[in-house]
Amino acid sequence: MTCFRFAPSPTGYIHVGNARMALINWLAAKHMSGRFILRLDDTDKERSKDEYADAIREDLGWLGLDWDGEEKQSERLSAYEEAFNHLKAAGRVYPCYETPEELDYMRKRLRARGLPPIYTPPSEEKLQSYIDEGREAHWRFKLTPGAIEFEDLVRGAVHFEAEKLSDPVIRRHDGSWLYMLPSAVDDRDMDMTHVIRGEDHVANTALQVQMFEAMGAAAPTFAHLPLMTDIEGGGLSKRLGSLALKDLRADGVEPLALASYLAHLGTSDDIKAEDSLQKLIDAFDFTHFSRAAPKFDPAQLSRLNAQVLHATDFADVADHVPAGVTEELWNAVRANLERIADVKIWHDIAISDIVPVIAEDDAAFLNQAAGLLPEGEPDGETWGTWTKAVKDATGRKGKGLFMPLRKALTGLEHGPELKAYLPLIGRARAIKRLMGEKG
Repeated sequence: MTCFRFAPSPTGYIHVGNARMALINWLAAKHMSGRFILRLDDTDKERSKDEYADAIREDLGWLGLDWDGEEKQSERLSAYEEAFNHLKAAGRVYPCYETPEELDYMRKRLRARGLPPIYTPPSEEKLQSYIDEGREAHWRFKLTPGAIEFEDLVRGAVHFEAEKLSDPVIRRHDGSWLYMLPSAVDDRDMDMTHVIRGEDHVANTALQVQMFEAMGAAAPTFAHLPLMTDIEGGGLSKRLGSLALKDLRADGVEPLALASYLAHLGTSDDIKAEDSLQKLIDAFDFTHFSRAAPKFDPAQLSRLNAQVLHATDFADVADHVPAGVTEELWNAVRANLERIADVKIWHDIAISDIVPVIAEDDAAFLNQAAGLLPEGEPDGETWGTWTKAVKDATGRKGKGLFMPLRKALTGLEHGPELKAYLPLIGRARAIKRLMGEKG
């Protein structure tokens, strides 16, 4: 069975970039009838917080994603220790003693000579001097020379030469772990068949391919996606605070709109609002992803959000619309909404006192129109009957007929179809507004 994972660090709130990776892994798992695992990479004791872990679960649930199991790296330290000792015995990890300043100086010297900044172990004499000083060791994974190759589901054939890569640090001098080894151990032990992540991990994948080999395990199939940028093509990092899922949710973004947008973004598919997550699952295809960086456009997301709301039945929003909003009102105005909260604007316009907008040369026309409004409370037929009578009596038609009526009845130039909205305003209030009175 195929198995995918989303592995966030609970050191903050997840943003649209994280959500896109979670969603794509989830869609792939569902499309391939596989498993989807939530793995919390929480080995950073100082920055990892339970509140962030809870927020991650809440955000994923809001987006509509479920998971078949949850793992925490903080509960798997013994597995990392065992793998480390195995690699150490096999001669694939070794101690290093340079300080960060010394390593930085080494890299600068290599760059100045036009050479790649690859770590070179010190001589035996220098190594012994570090030990004699009482320095604490950090640990590196030893790469074996030769080609490192793997087939990427998005990038195609990927090739690295191990000689051109630095042996990665896998453990700090205080015994804590860096990303590389625990991630590979987890993917091995949790039977991950696929790993989908950002293209900034491509070089890490090359290193981890050798780690899998050193541990006697098959590497997963990898797919590296281009990272999202803002609409101008710049990085999203400066805007991530406003693009956290909790903030988008608070701003009225619908989960299906965000899922539709993130699933189609960066693919050859049309960016459109789907009516279910199942549609996204059925359409998922690795070959649709582009190598170009996708641009996150808030305006495009807003358009999709409106599309979702326009097709949403009242029963699906009844538990979270503003107080007083009825199904009749929802059906009358949903085609004019960008956010659910917008419905309150139309609720208030319908039942609250507003100042009608009446041009001086329209006053007599509107006075006459008020006298022609049919008796009884308006219903779905009233608008058509009334406007035909007004047209016949005044000779007005088109914009000259409808715009003054709309501005008097709602105070606005645009809005919902008045056929459905006039019954919500009511006859008495409509006449007051047509007569230029606050009502």
